[in-house]
Amino acid sequence: MNTQRPPAKVPDKENEFGADLALASILVVDDEPGMRNFLVKILEPRCKRVEQAANVEQASRHLDNAHFDIVILDNVMPGKSGLEWLREQRQVGFYADAILVTAFADLETAIEALRAGAADFVLKPFRSNQILNAVARSIDRQHLQRENYLLRHELSSEAMEGRGRLLGSSQGITQVRETLARVAAQPIPILFTGDSGTGKEIAARALHAMSDRADKPFVPVNCAAHAPDIIANELFGYISADGRNAGRQDGLLFNARGGTLFLDEVVELPLAVQASLLRVIEELRIRPIGSTREVPLNLRFIFATNADLEAAVEAGRFRKDLYHRINVLNIRMPTLVERKGDIAELASMFLHKISGELGVPNLPLTEGVLLKLCCYDWPGNVRELRNLIERSLILGEFPPEFCDPEHGDSPAAVDSLQAVERLHILSVLDACDGNRAEAARRLGVSRKTIDRKCAMWDA
Repeated sequence: MNTQRPPAKVPDKENEFGADLALASILVVDDEPGMRNFLVKILEPRCKRVEQAANVEQASRHLDNAHFDIVILDNVMPGKSGLEWLREQRQVGFYADAILVTAFADLETAIEALRAGAADFVLKPFRSNQILNAVARSIDRQHLQRENYLLRHELSSEAMEGRGRLLGSSQGITQVRETLARVAAQPIPILFTGDSGTGKEIAARALHAMSDRADKPFVPVNCAAHAPDIIANELFGYISADGRNAGRQDGLLFNARGGTLFLDEVVELPLAVQASLLRVIEELRIRPIGSTREVPLNLRFIFATNADLEAAVEAGRFRKDLYHRINVLNIRMPTLVERKGDIAELASMFLHKISGELGVPNLPLTEGVLLKLCCYDWPGNVRELRNLIERSLILGEFPPEFCDPEHGDSPAAVDSLQAVERLHILSVLDACDGNRAEAARRLGVSRKTIDRKCAMWDA
């Protein structure tokens, strides 16, 4: 039996068990029709999906076909007890919380239930609020474990660097922003390419925030930061040979379900992991290491690399079939040199943000400082600019090659679009040795526009 009812149909007075209950999928396993009907009647109006099985064979088939958050399991059934079946399922891959219902409250049963991996048990006979409370506790515990796992992952990686906004109004970054808006609602894989430090993770986070998955997890994984022998366990998870709950680890793919997985430096994945990942992308099902059961997956994939993937394919370091599968839409992030008009906005944002975080005085972004920032080549792109700002705030001044001796510590800063435009055009002209035709080409404007601007500035 499979029912899905809108949570709005549940009266407000019954929401005491938590809003998350409305998103839960539950499998009821009991050989007594009356007990199954009783449980289904209780859970149907409050849960997203409720299915039932009259025996463990039917229950196994249900688990093979779909993922359940919770299995409510009767212990005493003909042929095989609920605990015996649960121990077997742990060995082949059991990803739900099991709530055991039993009429026998002896200590031995309780110990066996814990050893088999049951999350809770309810004594027969029970009232409806008892089973609802047990389900709500399990759902809350699952969500807390998932959030803690993802938080530990994020804190243990360099993922915090990718937080921020996709700032700028230059042509290159505007085109990126427009492309993200067009594809945000589409579940297709996205590949971000470009030099290191150009903001590929920030763009990926922006895409996730624009999508209908914005309230679900965004899980970044730096493939180059994980040792080749453990990256498979981190991504796909694993279960131990004896199937005990303590030897099971749900991987990043499973914990990111419903949301977005961002694989940075994807070229660094070992070839064996690339083959497994290709299968996951195509079938949207995962099989944790050591498991014989696959789990359906609802997940969006975003990839990034600063390497030449085509060259990696030719060299045999990257699978050709995976390359074509992830290269559905390639979004190239422009370098900072290509978006010099955004330097003032980026520098100003970094100054205010980092000075507040460090608790140090801000530095004035004068015209002289900005002109020197715009004339620099920035091989490290936006990341290098951020590092420069942070280092300058810590030391209390910009490095000599970027300081403005004319204004010194004067608060006169660049705060107008006209001033930023002037500095940007003059910096490009300087890079072109005064060649106005070449500067116009790089800026994407006409030669007449450059001539008119220079006449206004007597340049």
